[in-house]
Amino acid sequence: MSIFEKAVPDLKLRFLWLAIGYALVMLVVFLSLTSDPVHLDVEFPNQDKVFHGLAYFSLMAWFAQIYHDRFQRNMIALVFIFMGVALEYIQGLDPNRYFEYADMLANAVGVALGFVVALSGAKNILVRVEGFLNA
Repeated sequence: MSIFEKAVPDLKLRFLWLAIGYALVMLVVFLSLTSDPVHLDVEFPNQDKVFHGLAYFSLMAWFAQIYHDRFQRNMIALVFIFMGVALEYIQGLDPNRYFEYADMLANAVGVALGFVVALSGAKNILVRVEGFLNA
């Protein structure tokens, strides 16, 4: 056994995990661009920013479960940050939506938090889930 961690963990359900991840990406894109955004009955200060951060945290943390290589993880983070910026600009074209730099920042903070989680042992949750399913 090598002292170096595998860049791509042995995930037997890799296709499923990737499909779920891409579904999450499509959900974030849809929710970002729909002219009739989802409204929850809960109200708290800055909830919009919290939801932005949670969405991008989820994306980054999910894909960090599948790709452990530093370069891949860095590229995924950059792609999600770019996606958050691009979607915010596109959102500004819809008269029913708002363009906000603060949303871009919340997206980037979510990616950063997901990235930090990826540096911890939490990056192996899917590996553990598969181990539990195979037990």
